[in-house]
Amino acid sequence: MSFFKKNRKEKKLLQWKIKRRCIDLIIESSKSVYPNEFGGLLSVDEKEKNTITELVLLPGTVQGEAHAIFKLHMMPVDFRIVGTVHSHPSPYPIPSKADLELFGKHGRIHIIIASPFNYSSWKAYDYNGNEINIEVV
Repeated sequence: MSFFKKNRKEKKLLQWKIKRRCIDLIIESSKSVYPNEFGGLLSVDEKEKNTITELVLLPGTVQGEAHAIFKLHMMPVDFRIVGTVHSHPSPYPIPSKADLELFGKHGRIHIIIASPFNYSSWKAYDYNGNEINIEVV
């Protein structure tokens, strides 16, 4: 029984990381669709399960000025996908009520990047909407 408790505790202490090239792609993708919202999925490395390495784009994602609608039925069966990323055309990377609903249903980690779409204009959240730190590597 103590084995399971230890595993749960270790998962809570997990330090998330993201590759710089992945953040670069998120920044450029967000800029390219501005003033619309950009949306995608986050995928981790097979060996380092806590390092986000890829941005996965879903076919049919609808991008508008106040929304990015994911066609989740188009999501590949890939257990490396751990969450979502989307942009806010405003300067506030704060989750809306709709964002929090998405966070609770799809994934463990979520990133919101806001205008002006740079290294200091994004925040990460867990599935409950609590802000978390991610190390850029």
